[in-house]
Amino acid sequence: MPTTVVRTTRDLKESLSYLRGRFPNTSSLAVVLGSGLGDFANRLEKRITIPLEEVPYYPRLTVEGHRGTVTFGRLGKTDVLVFQGRIHYYEVGDLSKVLYPIHISHGLGIKKLIVTNAAGGINRQFEPGDLMTITDHINLTLENPHSWASRPANVRQNQREMYDKRFQRVLEEAAAAEGIFLQHGVYCGLKGPCYETAAEIEMIRRIGGDAVGMSTVNEVGLAVRLGMRVAGISCVTNLATGILDAKLSHAEVTEVAHRSKQSFADLLTGFIERL
Repeated sequence: MPTTVVRTTRDLKESLSYLRGRFPNTSSLAVVLGSGLGDFANRLEKRITIPLEEVPYYPRLTVEGHRGTVTFGRLGKTDVLVFQGRIHYYEVGDLSKVLYPIHISHGLGIKKLIVTNAAGGINRQFEPGDLMTITDHINLTLENPHSWASRPANVRQNQREMYDKRFQRVLEEAAAAEGIFLQHGVYCGLKGPCYETAAEIEMIRRIGGDAVGMSTVNEVGLAVRLGMRVAGISCVTNLATGILDAKLSHAEVTEVAHRSKQSFADLLTGFIERL
C-alpha cells in the first residue's frame, strides 16, 4: 500500500473536522461536477458554499471550467454535497489527491454518489451536447484506486458492478419526464493531458468504449470499493479525433458543456427527486 495513505488519513481527519463544523446536517448523496457543469449547485436551497482552498489539506484545482468549491444544500427532501470541480491526475501526478473528494464523501457517511464529466464521443451515433448514462467503464490510466482504500481488497467486492443498475433506471425515468434524450455507453478514462490520437480512439472503439475522458474511472473504482452506490453521467462535448475532422480544444469542451447545462441540471434534479 502506498506510504502516502498514512499522510492522507491524517490530513483527511482535519478536512472532515472542518467541513463538519461548517455544514449543519449530514448528506446522503454527493455529486462531483465536471468541466463546465458547475451551475447545478445553484439549484440547491439553503446553500452553504466553501472555496476548496479554505478546506485544510484539500488539493488545489487548476483546470479552467472547474470552480473549486464544495456546496452543501437541500434539493427536495435530500441533503446534497456538491463538489464543483475535480482534480485530474495530469494536474498533480498523485492519485491520492484525485481521490480526495471520494474519501471526503465516505468520511462524511455518504452512501450515494453521482459522478459527471465532459467527454469526447466515440460512438458515431453521438452528437455534441448529448448526455450519456455511463453503464460501465474502462480504466486505461494504469492506476489502481483500490490501493488507496483503508483495508485490503476483497475479491467479491471487486466483482461488484461499477454503476448501479437501479440508478440507471431512475436516470431513464428522469430523462423521460424532462423530455431529455439520453444516450447510454461505456466511458473510457485515460490520464491525459493530451487529447487522444485517431489510432488511440480506434483502439478504444474496438474494445467497447463509447466516450473518452481524463477522469472518473479511479474515483468510481474507489467509491464502489468503499461501498458507495454510483450513477455516472457524461456530457458529450465533442466528437473524438478520427470521428470528426476538426481540431479539439478545452474551450470547445467548456462551451458545449455550458450550452447543455440546463438539460444536465434538469436531469440531475429529476434523478435526485426520484431517489
